[in-house]
This record gives sequence, structure tokens and C-alpha cells, in this order.
Amino acid sequence: MTFHVRLISPPDQTERLVGLLGGDSGVSNLVVLPGTARRPAGDAVQFDVRSQSANSVFRQLAAFPLDNDGAVAIKQVDATLGEETARGAEHFLVQRDVAPVWEIVEAKIRSDAVYAPSFYILLIIAGLIAAVGILTNSQILVVGAMVVGPEYNAIMGVALGLDKRSMRPVMRGALALLAGFSAAVVITLLFGLIVRWSGHTPRLYSAGLRPVSALINSPNLFSLVVAVLAGIVGVVSLTEARAGALIGVFISVTTIPAAADIALSLAYASWHEAKGSAYQLVLNVTVLIVVGALMLRLQRIIWRAREQTAGPRKRRSRPARATGPRRSAASRRPSWRR
Repeated sequence: MTFHVRLISPPDQTERLVGLLGGDSGVSNLVVLPGTARRPAGDAVQFDVRSQSANSVFRQLAAFPLDNDGAVAIKQVDATLGEETARGAEHFLVQRDVAPVWEIVEAKIRSDAVYAPSFYILLIIAGLIAAVGILTNSQILVVGAMVVGPEYNAIMGVALGLDKRSMRPVMRGALALLAGFSAAVVITLLFGLIVRWSGHTPRLYSAGLRPVSALINSPNLFSLVVAVLAGIVGVVSLTEARAGALIGVFISVTTIPAAADIALSLAYASWHEAKGSAYQLVLNVTVLIVVGALMLRLQRIIWRAREQTAGPRKRRSRPARATGPRRSAASRRPSWRR
């Protein structure tokens, strides 16, 4: 995997920056356009970096004195023509992955943890869809509601805040979850009351045949197991950029359905079921946050240890012999410095 990076360097720091980037073997296609940037003013710098070197390069960029008005833009390159793909080290039948690019992972989580009005609207709509699924015993509608709900973005925002020991994102995410689920429960409760008073309650639901509701409001050991596994898969899918696995997380945790079942149970005066659904909701949200924070921390520790182990191996390895004609020192310098 390769990332294309764009940034603006202060003119007096560009030579130092290019020297830093040129010293990393994972950096290629380095382009410097002196004086072309306007907002902020400076030198435009672009380069590609392989994922194996991305963490070290981005750490150096974070410590580099760039202009505060500028930003480092990073774009994932889907494919590169004419470049040989670097093979990962193989361990028996398993080809080892490279470390997650933590700056991109964290930026992705922060950008998704935005609590605009659409966040609350989607939670309410998902609650209403789940309510219809519970009333009609339609598991398909309940699954659809799980996919619509955006609550996992807030959950991961809280988990990242705990991992980074930053209370502001934790408080913002927790308040957004509380307000969003409260709004979903209130609106769905009104919907349930309207259905009940209008006489449109499905016959099976009125007769107490509620298999979907019974599954939601009866948390047990398996509910905990699924929540833990979903939390693990959710973090791995974010760090490995596997969107398909993340969708599986959405439809495996009982958050939106539990909120909808709380509302319907209150509307139909099923107090015991409302209590069970509330416990299910709190259980799933809490476990997802805790497991998310622990998995982020655990992955950092694992990859840091692997990088420290791989460092001495690289230093002990012999440099590859050049197979082509050697170039002069002047020809190896970037053209903008000649």
C-alpha cells in the first residue's frame, strides 16, 4: 500500500525537510515546487511513501516545524503502475502485515466522530425502523436499522479518547451517545403510543408472540461474547482498513434495536422487557468502548515491539549490491537543488 502526501513547507525549512524525506528508503516520487504555494505561502512538497515507512515518516513530519496554517494531506493510492510490489515477510503459511498507519487511523476516527444534526436524525430513523421490525417480527428490518445507526462512530471516538487519555473527545462522545439514544427512545416511544392507540398493533405482537423483542430484551453470556468479539473486529477493521468487516460489526451488536425495544416496551407497559432492553443497550455500548480502547492500546504495544525487534535485524542485514551503473553524486541530488 502506498500513500500520496502533499504539504507546504516554509522556504527556509524545505532543504532540511527534503533531506529528511530523501533519507528514508520508503519515500519515492519526491517533488518540490519552490515558491508555488500561496495559502499559506511556501514551497509545495509532494511525495509517495510506502506503508512500511509511513509511521516513521509521519512521526517526523509531526515534529517538523511546518506552517500552522497548512496541513498534511494524505491520500491512499489504490495502485501504482511500473513499481514492484514489496513482499511482506512470510511465516509459514501467513504473510505478515505491515503496521497500521496510526496517524491515518486516528484521523479517520476523529473525522467520523462528528455529531452534526444528521447524527441524531439517523439515530432516530434507525430506532423507528427497528421498532417496525420488532412490531412485525421482521429480523430484516432490525438488521437494516443496525446498518443505518451511526452510533459506532461515537463509540470509537470515545474509545480513542480513552486510549489517548484525552477527556474532551470522551465527554463529547458520551454526551452525543446519551442525547442520541435518548432522542431515539423518546421519538420511538411516541411512535409506539400512536400505533397502540390507533389500533394498528400487529396481531402477533398483541398476543405476546414477540420473538425478535424477546431476543433483544434477554441479555445473557452470549450477548457479552458477541459484544466483545464485535469490539475486536471493529478496531481491527479500522486499523486494517477493512470496510466489509466493519459493516459486520454494525449488524452484530444490539444497540439500536435495544433502544427501540425500550421505547416499545414502555409504550405497551411491558416494564420487565424495558428493563432487559436497557441492560442490553448499556452492556453493548460499554463493552464496545472498553474493548475498543483496549484493542487500540494492545495493537500499539504489539506493533511497537515488532518494530523494535525488526530494527536490529535491518541494521545487521547487508546492503544489496548495485546491479546497474553507478550515478555520480550530482545526478543523485534532487534537480531543484542543483
